[in-house]
Formats: sequence, structure tokens, C-alpha cells
Amino acid sequence: MAGGFALACAVFPRVALAARNTLRALRTGVQPGNRTRLVVETSARASYTLSFPDSPPRIVVNLANTNANNSVRPTLANNTLVRSITQTQSGDRLLITAELTHRVASIPASGIMTLQPTGDTGHRLVLDFAATGGAVPAAPAAGGGNTGAARRTTPTATTRRPVIVIDPGHGGRDPGAIGRGGVREKDIVLVVGRKLRASLNNAGFEVHMTRNSDVFLNLNTRAGLAEQHKADMFISLHANANPSRDMRGFSIFTLSQRASDQEAARVAEAENAADRIDVDGFTGFEMNIRRILSALQQSELQQYSVEFAHGVRTAKRAAGIIEQPRGSVRSAPFAVLRSATPSVLIELGHLSHREEERLLNTGAHQDRLVAAITRALRDHNFDV
Repeated sequence: MAGGFALACAVFPRVALAARNTLRALRTGVQPGNRTRLVVETSARASYTLSFPDSPPRIVVNLANTNANNSVRPTLANNTLVRSITQTQSGDRLLITAELTHRVASIPASGIMTLQPTGDTGHRLVLDFAATGGAVPAAPAAGGGNTGAARRTTPTATTRRPVIVIDPGHGGRDPGAIGRGGVREKDIVLVVGRKLRASLNNAGFEVHMTRNSDVFLNLNTRAGLAEQHKADMFISLHANANPSRDMRGFSIFTLSQRASDQEAARVAEAENAADRIDVDGFTGFEMNIRRILSALQQSELQQYSVEFAHGVRTAKRAAGIIEQPRGSVRSAPFAVLRSATPSVLIELGHLSHREEERLLNTGAHQDRLVAAITRALRDHNFDV
């Protein structure tokens, strides 16, 4: 037994060493509300602790069982709190030190995310924070690392082009909602989808559409196209109807297992009715699609989708577009949002409201909607 224990001691340390985590990338970005985003990307899920020294102001990320990677050069965006980022090996722990322009006393739980690998990215620890006391971030000092393009800028040929899949809802034999004036949902969302594609192409995004004509697509086909194109964001466009003729305004939905309220449940039931997919058990999908759909149950993708949904709401509010009362960002089990891609479903307005039906059928209002969604996408940080 003693010999076996000695053999285990001789062998297993080598196995553990081979399985150690490794740093892959370090980068910062800009978030709404003067917040800075720090992303620590690793080869495996990180076990970490945080500390906040203030002489000088820093954030120290202490990663357990992780190797340094001297080939990693931090990418620092403009107008963040981070001056520079360094890495230091301390035994089996890796210390990531972000030197700051202003003191940060702590990061709330809502500002910390751990994301699973997607596409070319590995496991990510994402920290969103603001200066204690609300100080405005300053630009990074010269020589503080490679400077990346700040968010809120148009993608260029020198940056990665985020991939957006636009999904005009309904189509073909499924007209969707029909207003009292005869305006059909499937027609409105196709027109808006085409305009949005043109706007995003001009803004430098790579754009695909699930349909570009009056055809019917199953909901699982729509969701699968987002995965096929390796989309960074899937946007499903719809126009609502409500039993109350007085209800009007836009709303944005994200996926959840349970609806956030009765109205969200009603909308999900209506949008899922096109082909009656079993949105709880995924039994209507092939096995490879089921794996994709199950992946979206992870809270990380839901959080990322909710973050973008709030960005859309902010942009539409800024454009003066009326939002639905009692909360315009909601969640429900939408079948079309079930893919391994961050996804939102945007109800552009209510065809059941006479004035909003008229507005949705005008080019000027459609252009306002498109401009707001484009702004939200340009403001969104895809580099997590």
C-alpha cells in the first residue's frame, strides 16, 4: 500500500500539471453608464478571487492553478479605467493586475460573469465595474499595452466583424398578427429586416437573414441558422397584437424557462404557435440541434442576451419611440430563441393599435426603428 501511495504521488502531480489552466487573452471594453469591462480569457474555467488595493488603485484577479502566458499582450480600449494589465506567476497561482485611473472599491455580483467557450473564444471571466464615487474614466496612458478599438465605433476592416442574423418572423402561410387596417405582421417585419440588413452592412457588420422573401420557415430552422452562421447576435423581428386596443409600444424579449409575466407568456404562446414546438423538452429537434438548444439554458448566454436587450431599449428610448407600459424588457420560453447564440425577439409595436399600425406601415417610422437597433448593436461590446 505504501508503495502504491508513493507511485500515485509520483504520477499524479504530473497529470495535474498537464491539466493546469492557461491564460489565453486579456482585454478591456466600454460599457454603458461609464463602466469598464475587463475580460480574462483562459483555456479552462477559472477559479478566482478578487482584491482591490488602492495605493495605487488596482484590481487584482487571483487565478488558482493557472499558468502565465507571456505571449499574451493585453488589448486596451480607449476611455476605460484600466491603464495597464500585467501578469505575475506566484507558485501555482496567476495574478492579473489591472492598474486603474481611479479607485474601485468592489464589483457587485451583477457585474461578474463566467462565460463558456463560443466560437474562437475560450472560458472568460468578465468583470464590469465603475469608479468608486462615479469618477469618469480617462484614456489609458501611453505604453499601457496594445490599444484596441473602443466599442461604440463602427467595425472596420482591421477589426473582427460581428455576425448578425436577422429573423423576420412568420411568412408564407403564417401571416402573424393582422391589424384592423389589414397590415400583416409578416410583411412589416420583412421590410424592416431588409432595411436593418442594409443599415448594418453599411455599419460594417456581417449580416444574414433567415428569410428574404414571403416563405414559411419552421422555428427550429430559424434558430439553427444562427448557429450555422456562428452569429454573435440573433435578432427575431415581430409585431405584436393585444386584446386591449389601447396597448401600444415596443418590447424586447429574451429566452427563459418561465415567462417573466402573464403578458410575456401570452406573446410567447402566440409566437410559438407557428409549428407548436415542444419548447421545454426539445423533442421536436434532431439530436445535434438538441445539444445546441440545451446550451442556451446556460445563464451566461441569457445574461449576454439581456444585456443587449437593455441596450436596444436605451437606444429606442433615446429615439423617442414609445415603449410598452409596465416593462419593455421581458423574458419567456420562445422557441425561435433556442440556439447557442445570444438572441433577442423584438416586438416592433402593436398592429392591434390603430395609430401604431399606421406608423409601422410608414417608411419614416421603420427607419427610426432600424436606426435604434443599429445604434444598440454598435454600442454593444461583442469582445467578451
